[in-house]
Amino acid sequence: MYDLIVLGGGPGGYLAAERAGHAGLKTLLIEKRSIGGVCLNEGCIPSKTLLNSAKLYDHACHGEKYGVTTEGAAIDLPAVIKRKNKVVTKLVKGVEHTLKSCQVDIVKGEGRILGRQDGEMSVQVGDETYAARQLIIATGSQPIVPPIPGVKEGLETGDILTSREILDLETIPKKLVVIGGGVIGLEMAGFFQTIGADVTVVEMLGHIAGAADLEMAGLLQKAYEKQGITFYLNSRVTAVKNGKVEVLTGDQTLELEADKILLSTGRRAVTEGFGLDSLNVFVDRGRIVTDSQGRTNIPGVYAVGDVNGIWMLAHAAYREAEVCISTILGKKDRMRYEAMPSVVYTNPEMAFVGETEQTCKQKGIAYRKLMLPMSYSGRYLAENEDASGQIKLLVDPDGTRLLGCHLLGSYASEIILSAGMMIEREMSIEEIKELIFPHPTVSEIIREAVFKI
Repeated sequence: MYDLIVLGGGPGGYLAAERAGHAGLKTLLIEKRSIGGVCLNEGCIPSKTLLNSAKLYDHACHGEKYGVTTEGAAIDLPAVIKRKNKVVTKLVKGVEHTLKSCQVDIVKGEGRILGRQDGEMSVQVGDETYAARQLIIATGSQPIVPPIPGVKEGLETGDILTSREILDLETIPKKLVVIGGGVIGLEMAGFFQTIGADVTVVEMLGHIAGAADLEMAGLLQKAYEKQGITFYLNSRVTAVKNGKVEVLTGDQTLELEADKILLSTGRRAVTEGFGLDSLNVFVDRGRIVTDSQGRTNIPGVYAVGDVNGIWMLAHAAYREAEVCISTILGKKDRMRYEAMPSVVYTNPEMAFVGETEQTCKQKGIAYRKLMLPMSYSGRYLAENEDASGQIKLLVDPDGTRLLGCHLLGSYASEIILSAGMMIEREMSIEEIKELIFPHPTVSEIIREAVFKI
């Protein structure tokens, strides 16, 4: 008998198990593939490893802008993939070591929930059955495969790749068509364009980058177009056949040639195939419904990460895991989603937190905005010859409180935390002005911007 069973070893699952084990709970973690889940094995970490190699290659090819001349720079994609695999292996082993040091039992295999009786949940893995009074479901998400003619066949032949297979591609396609202009699609589009592919992105919406502020997404699109990436917005892929992607854009049908196609049309929560119905857990529109403590409608059953569909982000899953364990231990804690930072690891990076202009309008929140070139930061200007980045702040009409912060430029992913803390703690603009930013840093752009309000 365990105190807690965690079903799924991705970011939310393994951190929940780690925190529980550290707190003295007898904990079992069940994972059917590799510890670390999608994020560590085929998402966040491997993609950033590839993107870093592309960034180094780009710097080598264009170093003359900074007084550095490099001859014969080349990208060795198999070597890049090899290093990516090394990074992933090292991190997976590190997580497994940490779990074992916290006395967490790990079972590799596909877990299936058998039901709940007398307050105990039973989960079967192979021929073994395990029981616990608390259960955390962290089964994650999987790529959405739209019913486009030819897609199923293309996935079988390898002409069409998902976000999993694209990370192991060892040859650079001459022409890559990306179906979907969300985060994954944009990051991989940038990677392959940088290393030599001719990339086209097809997006159904009238903008790229999903929930990002529309104005900032437009600036990112312009930066990508300057790099050579072609976009078809308000466009729909109607068929894939014979190395061609059929696209309906307006009243015109185009055929785009493609050596490889990346299917990046979003992800959906995994709520089927592991016996969830045996618990009668409430599922709404394909996601497990939870409260601010991660609890489902069934006592003792929690859900964290992509499976609850609130924020499909690894850092959201981490915090949800901690809240669940705090709740199980009887500690007061809750999730706060108002200041959840998001990052698109493109080049330039885009990061945002808090309200966008569109969410302000949807919620009826009065606001005013301020935009400032990132070149107001001395370090940014020193390191970026093409200093086209921007910061955008949304504040209340009186200019007393920060509602949202949006960044486009280098180090955006590292800077956005400070803006998130300002929103999370409801700091006034006057309080933000009193903060001391180290100089010279790109983060000073926030200080520069608030003094313009």
